[in-house]
Amino acid sequence: MQEKEDSQSRTPGRKVGAHPALKAFMCGSLSGTCSTLLFQPLDLVKTRLQTLQNTAKPGAPKVGMFNVLINVIRTENFFSLWKGVSPSFVRCIPGVGIYFSTFYSLKQHYFLERAPNAGEAVLLGAGARAVAGVCMLPFTVIKTRFESGCYNYVSVAGALRSVYETEGIRALFSGLTATLLRDAPFSGIYVMFYSQAKKGLPEGVTLSAYAPLVNFSCGMVAGVMASLATQPADVVKTHIQISPSYWSTTDAIRYIYTEHGMMGFFRGAVPRSLRRTLMAAMAWTVYEQLMARMGLKS
Repeated sequence: MQEKEDSQSRTPGRKVGAHPALKAFMCGSLSGTCSTLLFQPLDLVKTRLQTLQNTAKPGAPKVGMFNVLINVIRTENFFSLWKGVSPSFVRCIPGVGIYFSTFYSLKQHYFLERAPNAGEAVLLGAGARAVAGVCMLPFTVIKTRFESGCYNYVSVAGALRSVYETEGIRALFSGLTATLLRDAPFSGIYVMFYSQAKKGLPEGVTLSAYAPLVNFSCGMVAGVMASLATQPADVVKTHIQISPSYWSTTDAIRYIYTEHGMMGFFRGAVPRSLRRTLMAAMAWTVYEQLMARMGLKS
């Protein structure tokens, strides 16, 4: 495929197609759009659970995932479950595109002749996620605040302006360390389990008509493992980004442990695991199918 593209680029009068990395960006952006729209309610419930933990009185009964879900619908409305979807779109559509285009570029540069082993897959996924995470962090902060219900922002642009004017540029990059500690390991662990699971299957299965279902199933297994491993970092990130006190990562960890013990680091684990697992599995499935249709190896 690459030789064909190169030959076209050298032939006068022939139309040159988009660069493979740009195609990977477009495939990733489309997959991010689908998964974000479907699973935004789970992200909102996860954020509300973690926010409630921060304001709950000692000895108060624990609130579960379904209690939060029903409460949002009852006190607000059904479509409030998609509150924060605008910053999620602004963050995820280009963010997932950046992730997949970076992933594709790194893989083509370093692993053109062979498949990466387990350790290399971790580094590949973590590196791609770190690039996307840093680029989109201000929108991650805004998305978290929208979902928390603690801020009355009207639009993404207005929220960015409000945070910048009242708290400074630093607030838009709050939780950077916790975000990288969550996202880079998640993606690294996910890519490792995903690639190893697919590698263990017969080649005929991955090339059959059932390939999308196989890819989705492998993604589900990988997503559960990666979500549980990175849940504590997600709780810390949420506390830092919602609080206007500019907690450091160490301060947030100490506070959560002192107030809620070890279980506090796994608050919201169920909705987050569901969302991240389903979202990642769908994103990878859509991405690989689109790339295959374009004649590119994902």
